[in-house]
This record gives sequence, C-alpha cells and structure tokens, in this order.
Amino acid sequence: MLDKMTQQQRMLLAIVLSFLFFIVYDFMLPKPKVTPADMNQTALSQKANATAAPEAASTAAPVTPAAATPPAERQNVASPAVQEAHQNIAEVNTRDFHMFIDDLGRVSRFEVLIEKFKTSDGKLPNLVDPTAPVKPLEIRFSDPKLNLEAFKTPYVADKKKIDSVDGEVTLTLTQKLSSVTVTKQLTFKPNGTYDVHVTLSDPVEYYISPGFRPTEHADMYTFKGVLIRKADGTIETIEDGDAKGNEVFLKATIVAASDRYFTNAFYDFKNGLDVYITKDAKDDPLAFVKGSSDFGVHVYAGAKEYDKLHSIDPRLTDIIEYGFFTFLSKPMFILLKSIYNFVGNWGWAIVITTILLRLVLFPLTYKGMVSMNRLKELSPKVKELQQKYKGDPAKMNAKMMELYKKHNANPMGGCLPMLLQIPVFFAIYRVLLNAVELKHAPWIGWIHDLSAMDPYFILPVLMAATMFWQQHITPTNITDPMQEKIMKFLPLIFMFFFVTFPAGLTLYWFVNNLFGVAQQYYVNHLFAKEKAKKAQGAG
Repeated sequence: MLDKMTQQQRMLLAIVLSFLFFIVYDFMLPKPKVTPADMNQTALSQKANATAAPEAASTAAPVTPAAATPPAERQNVASPAVQEAHQNIAEVNTRDFHMFIDDLGRVSRFEVLIEKFKTSDGKLPNLVDPTAPVKPLEIRFSDPKLNLEAFKTPYVADKKKIDSVDGEVTLTLTQKLSSVTVTKQLTFKPNGTYDVHVTLSDPVEYYISPGFRPTEHADMYTFKGVLIRKADGTIETIEDGDAKGNEVFLKATIVAASDRYFTNAFYDFKNGLDVYITKDAKDDPLAFVKGSSDFGVHVYAGAKEYDKLHSIDPRLTDIIEYGFFTFLSKPMFILLKSIYNFVGNWGWAIVITTILLRLVLFPLTYKGMVSMNRLKELSPKVKELQQKYKGDPAKMNAKMMELYKKHNANPMGGCLPMLLQIPVFFAIYRVLLNAVELKHAPWIGWIHDLSAMDPYFILPVLMAATMFWQQHITPTNITDPMQEKIMKFLPLIFMFFFVTFPAGLTLYWFVNNLFGVAQQYYVNHLFAKEKAKKAQGAG
C-alpha cells in the first residue's frame, strides 16, 4: 500500500503515527522498573554495609571525594535500607505551612496550608513521606564512623514550638558529637521560605539534602524526580528510575525534588550549590549539596504556584517543569494566566487562549486548507497518472510534480497546520497538566476540576465528534479505501486516549477542533466562489 501512496499521504500518515506514538509513550508506558539484578546488587551493597557496621545500614554516609574528582570515580551514596522512628523535638507554624523537626535535625512532616488541597476528612498535603530514603535537611558525613555516631546522637532544639506570622523567627538545633558540634539555624520568613545556616565547630566533610520528592501527587503522567538549575541557567531534570547515581552539578543555583504539584527546593543565586546526585534501589534520584563549616542555603517547600515562586524570585519559576517544549509552554502559561486574571475563570481562559492560538496560526492554516482544496480538485488527474505510470514510480512522481506545479498546488501544504499543532499541543498539554492553579478550578456545569478527567466523558465525546466533523468537511486526495477507513477511525482512537486526560486539556482540543471547523467552512466557501468565477470565465 505504501508504494501507491503519494508523498503527501505518506507525510500525513507519518505525522499521525508520530502524534499517536508520543501520546502512547507519554501517557501509557510505565517508568523503568528495577530489575532483579539491580535489587540483588543493592542487597549485596547493603549487606556489606551491615557486616562492617550493623547500625549503619540505615544511615550510610555519602563517601564522596573532592568536587574536582571525575564523576566516574566517585562512590554512590547508599540509600537507607530501613527508616527508624524518631521523636519530634520542634514544631513550626506559619501562614504557609505546618512543620515538625525530628531529633536528627530533619523535617519529619511538612503540611502545606492550601485549602483546595484539603481532603474531605480535613487532611492537608504532607510533603515528607515517612518511608522516604532521605528527608529534608538530613546531613550525612563522609566519615562512616562520624556518620554512624550522628545518626545515634539526637539534636536539641532551643524552642519546642514556633508560631511565625509576620516577622522572622529563628529556631536553633544543636548536635554535639565526639569530634564536632553541629549547629543548624532555621530562620522562617513571612514569604513562605526559610533559611538554613549550618556551622561546624571543626571542618568536616558532609552533605545536606533537600529531601526526597513529595509523594502527594506522584503519577506516571508528570515529572517526578530532581530538577537542577545549573550554573549557566539551563535546566537539567533527572526523573525517577533514570538516576545514574554519579551526576555532579557545580555551582548550581537550584536543586528541587519535585512531583506534579509540590517541591522541596534548595536555592542560592549568589554563591551557587555543589549538587551531587545519588540513587536508591529503584534508581530514583537523591539530591545532596556539599556543605562547609559555615554553610547557608535558602529553602522553599510547597506548591509550585507561579505567582508564589515569582514573588520570591522570578528565577524560582524554573522549578515548574514543562518538559521539552518549555520554550513554548512558559510563555503560553503566562498568556493563559493573564487571560484568567481578566476573565476570572480558568476554563474560559483556556477557551480564549485556544481561539487566540488559532487566530495567530490562521495565515499558515489558511494556506494549508487552500492547498488541500486544490489537491482534491486534482485528485482524478493524480489517479490517472498513478494508473498510467504504475510500473514506473520515478516517472509517476515526476509527472505528479509537474501537475502540482502547473496548478500551483503544494503536496506538503496540508501537512503544515498539523506539524504546527503538534508542538503547540504538547506545550499546552504540559501547562494544563502541571499547573497547580488548575487544581479544583471549575468551568461550567459538570466540570468542577479542570486538572482531573471529565467525570461524565462529555468533553472527550464532543472532541471526537468535532474531529469527525472536521474530517468530513476537509478536502482530501486519499484514494486508498483502507487508508481512508483508518483515517475515519482516528476520532475514536483519540477519544479513547482523551478519556483519562485532564478536562482542561480536552477542553482545549475540543475548542481547537470547533474553531478549525469554522475556519474550514470559511475556506471551503472562498474556494467554491473562486471555482465558480473560473467556471463563469471559462463559459
């Protein structure tokens, strides 16, 4: 069948298959699983640690040479095999979060005070998983003996409870080890961030972590792992299951352990952070920052709200991960948000944004639609050429190119609108999937949460119906009956995929199709008038 297809038909089929491939890959494929060999290797490593020092198995230290050492020569940070229960020694209440500190100087619980995330039984999101391999503010020493002692020696807090609303409040944690005294000062600020200042009585090599990624909204559709804003301002992401365990980023400005909506992030735009990535048994990334005897870092833990991050520092908005099409997604979100600020509803903001995108792309779309009409008009002549030169493909293609040139028809013109829509689709898909602002954002009637699937499947059905409608009125020069049937089934295939998509994304595609139908009717009308004039002139 492929040898009988025109160049345009092959291109259309390639675009459709590519589009479907990306959807299947991004939405249906699970993350890499840990193989038995990986698990055995991890078990052997943990067993070796346990043999050397049984108590250290759950608190293995990062034994990492100096920063200049090549990554390949560094040893991985062993992830804890067991998490022991520890008592909380301090409680912190602010306008943005409710936090507990345990006796190892770590954040043991961090509740984000955002009303729309509260469950029906009144629970708030907790960004710290009790079983996580590493917790926020956890310190690990390179010296195994000192590290073992550190995980047996409790911290002491100068205050048991802090209530911070307007001004800055400082909590001091102290740990006295045999050879060094560790002091952590946590200064909580009204903007929802806090500063960490670590001082050591003697210089000892250690590493401090922003913690493992939050688990409140971990799913297979969105980014979850560690994001690093490197010294040059570019973004590096290491997703769960993809960590090599030997990555190093010197003078990075942000290191953030994130899921769909939340993040635990260290940042320092002045001095930078030396970030070392290790991994756990599942190849999930664990981030550590190399400390010093006088070390300071800023911390943001909470929702990845654009306005919130921007108000702290515009560069923090880089924590919001949009994937490959970030260069399109970021300005698209800013446009969407600007429209929302005007209309006051995220659903209508999506509708207006979609229409604006269609209007911006219309000049190119118009050319593609006109080209498709011309190709349809030439379809009988193309079929004649295919029959006449079916034994000589090279001559057949040459004759068809002559025909297209004579009638000013571009066989690739109809593909251009689809090619343009693919990056736009994935850009807005990332925006609508990752935007915490859309959580529990209603539209009309039955849509009460644009970040969740349509509970009654109305939008996916409407999307498929408008897609079929658009197919029906769009000129085509497809002559192969089997290929024509495959194209007719595409709306049903897309409806199947869109059933589980967020309602906001399905709304975008429905409005996109609906506006496309209107544009197609307009172009068909103009082409019919042009054809009628030619017929009158010929008469």
